[in-house]
Amino acid sequence: MLLSIDKNNLENVIMIGDRVLIKPKSPQKQTKSGLYLPPNIQEKDKIVQGYVVKTGPGYPIPAIAETDEPWKSKNENVQYVPLQPREGDMAVYMQGSSFDIEFNGEKYQIVPQSAILMLIRDEGLFE
Repeated sequence: MLLSIDKNNLENVIMIGDRVLIKPKSPQKQTKSGLYLPPNIQEKDKIVQGYVVKTGPGYPIPAIAETDEPWKSKNENVQYVPLQPREGDMAVYMQGSSFDIEFNGEKYQIVPQSAILMLIRDEGLFE
């Protein structure tokens, strides 16, 4: 099932927790020998790749209760362990763990960080 969202701006999308929004790279339509692959074969790939578009804040860290030191100011802000993927990274991930969505006619996948097997980061890509 494909969830379709019609909004005009991807900037308004907020990822939750350890989730990553990935724009899948278009699959190869030919083998190295030149044979054309039917679409149902491409959909059965267990490991796929795509570009990281957005990431969530990470894993929340439980707040430390400092009841023995009442003079300290209490910090109520939630802290997170950050995720490894960054926007623009190429991610290699397991397709079985992803959820498909369509945003403004383009297909994206929501993937938990635990399903990402490898990242390819090109620091000079956006300079």
